Amino acid sequence: MRGMTAATASLDVTGHNIANANVKGYSRQQANLETAAGQFSGSGFFGKGVNVTNVTRAHDNFLTMQATAAAALQAKDDSHSSQLQQLEKLFPAGEQGIGFALGDFLNAAVDLSNNPADSSARQVLLARASDVAARFRTASDRIGILQQGVTADLQAQAATLNGYAAQVAKINQQIAANHGVDQLPNDLMDQRDQLIKQMSGIMGVSTLQASDGTVSVFVGSGQSLVLGNESSQIVVNPDPADSSRSALSIKTAGESMALNADQLGGGSMAGLMTFQNDDLVDARNQIGQMAMAFASKVNDVQSLGLDLRDPPQVGSALFNIGAPVAQANSNNARDGTGAYIANVSLTVSDASQLQASDYDLRPDGSGVAGQYKLTRLSDGLVRTVNDGDTVDGFKINVGTPDLQSGDSFRLQPVGAAAAGMTRALDDVNGIAAALPVTATMGTANTGTASVNLLKVADHSIDPSLTASVSFTDGSGNYNWSLTDSSGTVTSSGTGTWTAGQPISLNGFELTLNGVPASGDTLSVAKTTFPASNNGNALALASLRDEAFVGRYTMSDGSIGGGATVTDAYAATMADVGVRVQSAKSAASISTAAQSDAESALASSTGVNMDEEASKLIQFQQAYQASAKVLQVAQSIFDTMLQLGR
Repeated sequence: MRGMTAATASLDVTGHNIANANVKGYSRQQANLETAAGQFSGSGFFGKGVNVTNVTRAHDNFLTMQATAAAALQAKDDSHSSQLQQLEKLFPAGEQGIGFALGDFLNAAVDLSNNPADSSARQVLLARASDVAARFRTASDRIGILQQGVTADLQAQAATLNGYAAQVAKINQQIAANHGVDQLPNDLMDQRDQLIKQMSGIMGVSTLQASDGTVSVFVGSGQSLVLGNESSQIVVNPDPADSSRSALSIKTAGESMALNADQLGGGSMAGLMTFQNDDLVDARNQIGQMAMAFASKVNDVQSLGLDLRDPPQVGSALFNIGAPVAQANSNNARDGTGAYIANVSLTVSDASQLQASDYDLRPDGSGVAGQYKLTRLSDGLVRTVNDGDTVDGFKINVGTPDLQSGDSFRLQPVGAAAAGMTRALDDVNGIAAALPVTATMGTANTGTASVNLLKVADHSIDPSLTASVSFTDGSGNYNWSLTDSSGTVTSSGTGTWTAGQPISLNGFELTLNGVPASGDTLSVAKTTFPASNNGNALALASLRDEAFVGRYTMSDGSIGGGATVTDAYAATMADVGVRVQSAKSAASISTAAQSDAESALASSTGVNMDEEASKLIQFQQAYQASAKVLQVAQSIFDTMLQLGR
């Protein structure tokens, strides 16, 4: 009878395995048997059969932990890759891209230089300016939509994770209530393991088992999400440093603790946070850097020329652009009205030197008023700055009172530039195609020199002054003088012309073709007929080849580096493309690693249907054999009773 009972138990367990063979997370179970203690007699010990001692599951802590970790990494890489592929669509090549619109604008400037008084050419330039502004705004808006999507995904996944945590806590309570010395509720433990694995797919977790069978679950740098039968909650809040982004915290017993995004370990939420804090920020700043540099440069060229209005005036700004932002951390000190005590503002001093980065500004800890630590977040460069200093093309202005201890500000010189970019000029006559001065070579010149390009270099130019240059020899030495409208010489001097280098006087730069001869002259005087002058339109068209995006101060104090605006867009496209390919490769590798980990776990703990089928036959035969023994014993007993009668 004990044998029949043991065979029945083994058949029940085998049937349970077969029924759950396709249930995700189920671990194969088996009935554990032991020999019953024998009974002593004068003829020795006689066995009393077999006992069912326990039902255990096939479980491997190492393989389970490895599969959980692989699932967390795969979910992170997959989430990061899918988000980057959406970002890549914001930087299309061909006619839909920002680079194409910039090229069209500069081509329109070339057409304007060929016929500066043509109203249709001017109208085309304004239309192309609208296209450029619209492309930048659209890219910025779509980045904002991606950010909203990240926030929505984080909130949805946090709700799912919190639900899993509550279920784990509930199962912990059930396991603790049914926990014996050796007997464990196997199915509940499988459910809990599966829930923990699903949790790791959302956020990387670590576990610690207690003596009562419960498992505590930890996230981040050791914050407890599940502790026994109590669970905490993951909360998605606005980032204190930048309210447009999301931050994570864990709420336990009414108290919240921030989670460091860099310590999440794995899971889809970690991938979303990486995309938000790195890729989206870099993309927004790269677009903003191009927008700010281009709009500022075009506006500056406009301001150096003359338009077609009557009388001619200095050109108006062609573009509006989003202003730089200094955002106070929400934890900064406040006064009694709730307003921040300290305030910071930014002003752009040189748009060509603006970098594609956010900055962190805070007191440097020295106790010196007006002295701060500035960290460029794109590369981690730390500098000590003072109130009023100019760094990377922008000036830092700290109000009164000074920053308080613990205060910090997120500085975004270019982050909002593209979002606020619009065409500011509507009047075609407001385009400044003419230069305020015109260069004329002497009629008696004998050399081969001719005017290549005349451009206004800065706002110090005084169009009322006439610059006269006379070459004194064939080596390029010359005398120069500036004469006012009355014919009075206001200043004079000497210089040397070098091939390829401009002659700089009175705020203009004049480049020559050919070689001047001794006695050759040239003059630069106020433009008499602005309608026919194309000098400033040429300066606008020449922006195609000017490297004015992302310049920087070199170690010797000079300004170098930089890229043309079209090259800057191509570099941004390449940067995003490299990130996408790297993320795809990482996702492919982690998917393969997860598959291997799952296979190893399944081979150790999964149900093999062929094996279970053979066990069915084995235990069926064991049952039949035990029944046969019982039948034979009953027959012998009946025979003995008959003999007794």
